[in-house]
Amino acid sequence: MKPGKAAIAALLDGSHADPFSLLGAHEGPKGTFARAILPGAETAEAHSLAGDALGLLTRTHDGGLFEGFITGPRQPLKYRCAAGDHAWWVTDPYSFGPVLGPMDDYLIAEGSHLRLFDKLGAHLITHEGARGVHFAVWAPNARLVSVVGDFNDWDHRRHPMRHRADTGVWELFVPDLGEWRAYKYRIVGPDGTVQPLKADPFAFAAEIRPKTASLTINPGKPKWGDEAHRAHWASVDPRRQPISIYEVHAGSWDRDAGDWFLTWDRLAEELIPYVVDLGFTHIEFLPVSEHPYDPSWGYQTTGLYAPTARHGDPEGFARFVDGAHRAGVGVLLDWVPAHFPTDAHGLARFDGTALYEHEDPRLGFHPDWNTAIYNFGRREVASYLVNNALFWAERYHVDGLRVDAVASMLYRDYSRAAGEWIPNPEGGRENWEAVEFLRAMNKALYASTPGVMTIAEESTSWPGVSQPVHEGGLGFGFKWNMGFMHDTLKYMARDPIHRCHHHDEITFGLVYAFSENFVLPLSHDEVVHGKGSLLGKMSGDDWQQFANLRAYYGLMWGYPGKKLLFMGQEFAQRREWSEARALDWDLRKAPAHEGVRHLVRDLNRVYRDLPALHARDCEGEGFAWLVVDDAARSVFAWLRQAPGAAPVAVISNMTPAVREGYHLPLPHDGRWREVLNTDAAIYGGSGVGNLGGITAANGGATVTLPPLATLMFEWTGS
Repeated sequence: MKPGKAAIAALLDGSHADPFSLLGAHEGPKGTFARAILPGAETAEAHSLAGDALGLLTRTHDGGLFEGFITGPRQPLKYRCAAGDHAWWVTDPYSFGPVLGPMDDYLIAEGSHLRLFDKLGAHLITHEGARGVHFAVWAPNARLVSVVGDFNDWDHRRHPMRHRADTGVWELFVPDLGEWRAYKYRIVGPDGTVQPLKADPFAFAAEIRPKTASLTINPGKPKWGDEAHRAHWASVDPRRQPISIYEVHAGSWDRDAGDWFLTWDRLAEELIPYVVDLGFTHIEFLPVSEHPYDPSWGYQTTGLYAPTARHGDPEGFARFVDGAHRAGVGVLLDWVPAHFPTDAHGLARFDGTALYEHEDPRLGFHPDWNTAIYNFGRREVASYLVNNALFWAERYHVDGLRVDAVASMLYRDYSRAAGEWIPNPEGGRENWEAVEFLRAMNKALYASTPGVMTIAEESTSWPGVSQPVHEGGLGFGFKWNMGFMHDTLKYMARDPIHRCHHHDEITFGLVYAFSENFVLPLSHDEVVHGKGSLLGKMSGDDWQQFANLRAYYGLMWGYPGKKLLFMGQEFAQRREWSEARALDWDLRKAPAHEGVRHLVRDLNRVYRDLPALHARDCEGEGFAWLVVDDAARSVFAWLRQAPGAAPVAVISNMTPAVREGYHLPLPHDGRWREVLNTDAAIYGGSGVGNLGGITAANGGATVTLPPLATLMFEWTGS
């Protein structure tokens, strides 16, 4: 049927609700009829993709509408267009069938599709014999969606999309497109309002800020060489492995000569060897997903599937991960499903409605961060986030995700006063939709990626954060031990003369140390926003601050739990961290700072080499107090142990007094080799020690305790 004037006008201005019903090739009783919009053309001849001429079309409208019968069956078409002395080819996107199928519709609607990133977004594919890009976006309440970009002069009339009504997904295959084409979606909301141009929620790359367009690429990299690394972690229980994490903000670890961000390849050349030398087992990056605002550090992301363009192309990030794995170093990512920014090009009111967020701000807005909260109870939104976790593990081989701000997800009243939140149906404050999302994410990730780990930043006493889902837990592998960090830093800030009155700030943590699988975090959050550096938090004069920091690190590495240290603190950075500048690497020229770095390297070495220090990090059998109640002298001592391993005694003297002849209870007589002394001269200490070891008899040994120092002794049995 020939369309009426209104339909023709709608086709030409890009407002027709179903352009596929009129454009492309259609078989009828009189043969195959073709219709196309070819702006600027005076003549047009239809061809098959193989180049066979199928017939001339007639220009029926000055807006570039061509129509006519062609030979052969319905098939993808390309047109040879001409105007004056110019000729060009156009492959018709409306002559191709859909890419998505009924099974995709079913799984997307159900919220159980676990490879959404293979279906939604922009994919470079071959479809019905043509190379091009398949675009697909979820916008169920939109009246119309068009893909616009540098390939169509950002003209929405050129590429309106096909609506899959059962799922609310809009799709279009645009032939002859390749990599690095900029695009966005033009969305007309349900009330007819045209939304700001939206970046693709599934974009695999994006322009560098302040530009915000999505880019067409293939994510990840084609060939990897990290099979041995991944096989190792798939074969072990991470709770019983040494895990020592170096937390990094990629934009400020270092800068190039022009004070610009290092590329991923440059970071690979410099950061990976540095981490290997220090003995850390993992690098944890603050979020690398695309984000518009540098001071958000990546925690306000508008591109969950796109490594930020600040460090070059996304394949560069894949090369970094591969290189780290080949060097034996894992890569963890900070991941932010707790909230998202309300930038106009992002997810906020994506199709003109509260699609990814809640309509009611009492459910869907974070007052602390001025960000929106995902609607975890909507299956498509939960699926979007679960798929993102799977994406990073599958396409970029990351070893795990540290999930940010979990507490803000678990509680409806998080950082809200009365009247600013809505209770759950039972009248409580728990956000059960977020709980189910976190459980689904952990189940999917652990099921699909052997060896992966998830770590929760959860600052409350929510039970079972690191317990399996089938046992009623949230399913995380580990949880940050925020209590350890807060209590011990408070203790280390006290003048040693007052520490005797606050002995429990060290001992209390052992009451709950095995209630979860803990990571001990000295993270970026402790060295920003006026908090100073770790060195600056220590009490005393300059010498005492260094001694306190070394003693504190020794205590932490001897304490049960995996370890995390933020960049710069390994050499006792003096200034507070800022994302706007590189670390103060010149400090390494000073012996005191380099001494701390040597200590961290040796702590990682003994932690890795002595199973007693790591193999039962998460189990009570791996810890026993030796001295718990010597508050008067601020001395702590405990035993670390594991089956089949020589036990290690850890003892800390948290006063500046040298204590000679101190009686240390020990479970085994014989020689105990000194494996670490934070007061050693090589670390910048005073050099007080025990001449390499002590000998225990009748259940104890006499020990010299250096000032403000931690010692470790391994039993040798002779």
